[in-house]
Amino acid sequence: MIVGTAGHIDHGKTALVRVLTGTDADRLAEEKTRGITIELGFAYADLGDGGITGFVDVPGHERFVHTMLAGAGGIDLALLVVAADDGVMPQTREHLAILDLLGVHRGVIALSKADLADDARRAEVTAQIAATLAGTGLNGAPVLPVSSVTGEGIETLRLTLAQAAAATKARALDRRFRLSVDRSFALKGSGTVVTGTVLSGQVSVGDTVTVSPRGLAARVRAIHAQNRPVQTGIAGQRCALNLAGDGVSRDAIHRGDMVLDPALHAPSDRIDATLRVLGSEPRPIGTWFPARLHSGAAEVGARIVPLAEALMPGAEGLVQLVLDAPLAASVGDRYILRDVSARRTIGGGVFVDLRAPARRRRTPERMLQLAAAAQPDAEQALRAMLAAPPFMVDLGVFIRDRALGPDAAARLAGAAVVLDAGGSNVALSADTHRQLVGAMLDTLARFHHEAPEMQGPGREKLRLALTPRLPKDAFAVLLSERIAAGDVVAEGAFLRLPTHIVRLSEADEALYLRILPELSGEARFRPPRVRDMATAWDIPETDVRRVLRMAARQGRVDQIRHDHYFLRATTAEMVGIIAEVQAEAPDGWVTAAAFRDRVQNGRKVAIEILDFYDRQGVTLRRGDLRRINPHRADLYGG
Repeated sequence: MIVGTAGHIDHGKTALVRVLTGTDADRLAEEKTRGITIELGFAYADLGDGGITGFVDVPGHERFVHTMLAGAGGIDLALLVVAADDGVMPQTREHLAILDLLGVHRGVIALSKADLADDARRAEVTAQIAATLAGTGLNGAPVLPVSSVTGEGIETLRLTLAQAAAATKARALDRRFRLSVDRSFALKGSGTVVTGTVLSGQVSVGDTVTVSPRGLAARVRAIHAQNRPVQTGIAGQRCALNLAGDGVSRDAIHRGDMVLDPALHAPSDRIDATLRVLGSEPRPIGTWFPARLHSGAAEVGARIVPLAEALMPGAEGLVQLVLDAPLAASVGDRYILRDVSARRTIGGGVFVDLRAPARRRRTPERMLQLAAAAQPDAEQALRAMLAAPPFMVDLGVFIRDRALGPDAAARLAGAAVVLDAGGSNVALSADTHRQLVGAMLDTLARFHHEAPEMQGPGREKLRLALTPRLPKDAFAVLLSERIAAGDVVAEGAFLRLPTHIVRLSEADEALYLRILPELSGEARFRPPRVRDMATAWDIPETDVRRVLRMAARQGRVDQIRHDHYFLRATTAEMVGIIAEVQAEAPDGWVTAAAFRDRVQNGRKVAIEILDFYDRQGVTLRRGDLRRINPHRADLYGG
């Protein structure tokens, strides 16, 4: 269990930790001289539950609330200290508000300096504390009178903390590793050491990790968990990691960095989140409101963009947080906002989407998606997101941004239909997948009905006609599935239903029958050009070209060059002629001149024909020589 102290300056937090653990958490000379905590302090003790409880001692002065926030993230229980002589003070209230915003709902109230108050004063301050806790997550927390001077109540407090430690549940071990760095230093003989709370997962000696947001690769050389050397550190523990690697140094790693599983490295500078504004805030939160954002031990400048109307004091709503610098975070992380002068806490909330869009961020569809994503359970969130526009989720991003481990990822993949495109895995609900396949087949059927003379639509045209509109790589996977199932036939760049047969209109069929003799007979190797036929017959060239293109799609003719069409039977016959010339050639290679002489055509047209076969893979080319590719010789029935 990790215990975090909270409370006003000089209310005895550090002294209480010293009595409980035997460790002086004030480690800086200035702290000892001034008698106040400036930096985070850490201490550890076995309180009697058989485990090691870690204590994070935070500053109480208003100037160091940002340091308090660095230590408050990741604690299991708050030890709120209120001096019996002073009672509830401003920093008591602010620390309590911060704990509430961070979701810390387990706590013990230590009524410190009890030796300085009589029973009446104790009762008065206890009532004051109860009133202050009302409406917060710590409402009803036990209030225990204690004195670091006389020892009064210390054993009772120790027992209460031990019972709380025994009841503390293990954190998310099934998630990937994340540690929020609050200190980085160099240790003689060891090198760079970072400390922090393990937020999720586990890490072992020898593991490769990434320091985010910088993206610095490192290897774990040694681990101390709860102040003891171990081979593996787990979620919920305070750990010190001895790191090694190129560029790894105390100056390269800072408070607020995140040491994590390399698969999770994807920092964000634009995040959609929930925000609860404290009732003490003096004015509404409008668009582009400046603030300082605290998440884990990180602090970064931010601008707040409400996703509806301005948020009034005491209100809660969705906002977009535009950050001054990238942040390593996870969906579900809690954060705190303070004003830019660091004088007051504005509010806080939970990260909902780490990949927030800069545009169309307030559309009804976007609001539905955020409402779905805000559900705390990953599987419920995924199902809700798949039921809301745009009805698909990049499953890889969803899993990464929630730091989910392999087992959880496998469960999610089983709860959806996943189009695995290698670089991305697009998830759809079973209903959406079924509707999408139905819409694909209906769109092809409608196209065939409206244009029976056409082979079918192109792949991109079909993709753009469907809703939801899949990314190109995901659509390619879906299409491949349907082709393999026999629902769709692909012919080059065009798609059709298996039952569709291309038919020309009566007028187009009549024009084709007029063209056919020009491509047949003795002149079959020397057909007229499209424009020559159109000129001779005094009809639009576009009509002749259109009919020939449709005939090519039907497999009746082949377009050798822009202006030359050959009957498919002629195309196959010429493959046989190339094979004959090749067999007669001493070296087994065909020249353009030899082929030209056989088909009695001009050299230019002969080369165009051979180039066509090169493009189709029917012939293999070496300089100006060709030979039949045995693997494609039957492409035209040869």
